[in-house]
Amino acid sequence: MLLIAVSAGVISGVVVAAFFFALDRNLAAAAASNGVWANPAVRTPLLKRLEAAARPLSSRLPALPAGELRQKLSRAGDPGNLTPAGFQAVRYGMGALFAIAGLAAGLLVPVEVPVLVRALIAGAVSAVVGYFLPILWLNQRISARRHQIQRSLAEATDLLTLVVESGMSLDEGLLSITERFHNALGDEIGKVLREIRLGRPRMAALEHMADTCGVADLHHLVESIVQSDQMGVPIARLLRVQATEMRRRQRQTAQERAAQASSRMVFPMVGCIFPVLWIVLLGPAIIQILGTLR
Repeated sequence: MLLIAVSAGVISGVVVAAFFFALDRNLAAAAASNGVWANPAVRTPLLKRLEAAARPLSSRLPALPAGELRQKLSRAGDPGNLTPAGFQAVRYGMGALFAIAGLAAGLLVPVEVPVLVRALIAGAVSAVVGYFLPILWLNQRISARRHQIQRSLAEATDLLTLVVESGMSLDEGLLSITERFHNALGDEIGKVLREIRLGRPRMAALEHMADTCGVADLHHLVESIVQSDQMGVPIARLLRVQATEMRRRQRQTAQERAAQASSRMVFPMVGCIFPVLWIVLLGPAIIQILGTLR
């Protein structure tokens, strides 16, 4: 019985690690491929089976949480082409796998508690951790994606300004961004171009991208482009102003972080460096004093 539980726990850990490793590999391959024009990756059979198995439970998800989850998945770059139902299936599957691993760990850990109680507690705690772990992973991907878009936005705006000032259209400038930036920003611009090709108005596609990404600078840029299109203002001049303003905000943010560095270094110095320094300086003297007292 113990051997079966341990084997199940090991297999569960391997399956979970392989699942997330496969997702990262697929996303890295999509980012490395030229353009964002590639077809979406096909979901793995394992993911389809999980979604089909958990559909009776995930279909009961209320409309509002399902919409919020859909928005989060979109902000994370649609990892694995997951739907809200598929993501809920992954959460249920992770909870079950972690519960099995927790039961195995509860049987192995030597604690002065009955084996059954110990295994049940470990399994319950592990199931809760496994159920909430995909949400933490999704939030981390959203944060990383926002940071990537924020860092690339100023350079992309400069490139868009140069392309538009050279006499090319805005769509050609957006296409040049997808060819130059193989990251989250290029992916989002590629989605905009695909929507435009499918017949969606350009400004509506840009506004949807700004609302989905949740990056303030990108939202301001899109608002400026929409206003210039409505008022007939030359877009090249507006883009030049926006690019200059983004560079100024980046410098200001860097200066603020540099000013906060000294205050942030206080805690590591007090907690780590000063104790070691006092030990090195006072250690020999304390040893001599203890030797004389003896």
